[in-house]
Amino acid sequence: MNLIGWVASVPRVPPAYPAVGGGAVSLAITTYYPLTGTLGGATFWLLIEVPVLLALTMLAARRAPVAALVPGLAVSIILLRMVWPGPLSLILAGCAGWSLGAVGAAAAGLYLRSLDGNRRRAVARAVQDQRLALARDLHDFVAHDVSGMLVQAQAARLAPGLPPRIEDALRRIEDGGQRALASLDRTVHMLNEPARGPAPGIDGLRDLADGFSPTVGVNLVVEARQISREASATVYRVVTEALTNVRRHAPRATTVDIAVTREGDLVHVRVDDDGSAGQPEADERGSRFAEHGRNGRNGGFGLAGLAEVLETVGGSLSAGPHGAGWRVTAAIPV
Repeated sequence: MNLIGWVASVPRVPPAYPAVGGGAVSLAITTYYPLTGTLGGATFWLLIEVPVLLALTMLAARRAPVAALVPGLAVSIILLRMVWPGPLSLILAGCAGWSLGAVGAAAAGLYLRSLDGNRRRAVARAVQDQRLALARDLHDFVAHDVSGMLVQAQAARLAPGLPPRIEDALRRIEDGGQRALASLDRTVHMLNEPARGPAPGIDGLRDLADGFSPTVGVNLVVEARQISREASATVYRVVTEALTNVRRHAPRATTVDIAVTREGDLVHVRVDDDGSAGQPEADERGSRFAEHGRNGRNGGFGLAGLAEVLETVGGSLSAGPHGAGWRVTAAIPV
């Protein structure tokens, strides 16, 4: 193994550990003199110990400011080893002078800490600006294509003598395109306003259900209250993704049942749809199952991404065929 590889393989020790450890040892040695009545004297060891303590003070102030107090205090009173016992005024003046070195080392570490913070914030701003630019480009490109689809659907609806099913399908395409454009606008708007209000939660499920689709009846039952804001927002997101799944893959669904209940430390969410309204379509159900399975363990988005997030916090999410339709279930820690 070469030197670079060896250095890279050495585990990194947080600066607080050696700072506190080294400072504590130095304090123990220094306090040994007045506690035991040992006479002080010149020592060559101080020429090595003091620079090490100052370096530990600076490193700790940069990474863990509270830990810098221990080596800083050790430097401030280390003069006791040389002047004890002696006049109190001499001891105080000597400790005050040595403390200036500790203060300077701590100030240097805090300055480096501020530079680190500025660098992190600059990188975060650059990443955010890049994401915003990509989001705007995506909005422009997708909005252009969706607008073209809307124009084609609206033009096709003007043709005389369209069968009712074709006209209904075109109307669904037009409604879906308008919702997609509205979602794009909201997403870009939220990205431009990071200081927006809290994410919607259980209290917003009624509005979400009422605005889902005029042709699909949504039955909502909520029996879970007094949960954390994060859990409430996750419930809202699970229901949103489940309804999006219905909208994309079950165009003939007429009923969606949503139940949110609490059992102990878990909130259970269940979303059922009737799929093809009593007319099962193997291809439709197969495509929904295949898409969820394809993205389920590969860091996908939507329900698959939510499943991975919930697993990391002790929850779970599953989706699959149920009767003539589809069922999404989730268990979310309160």
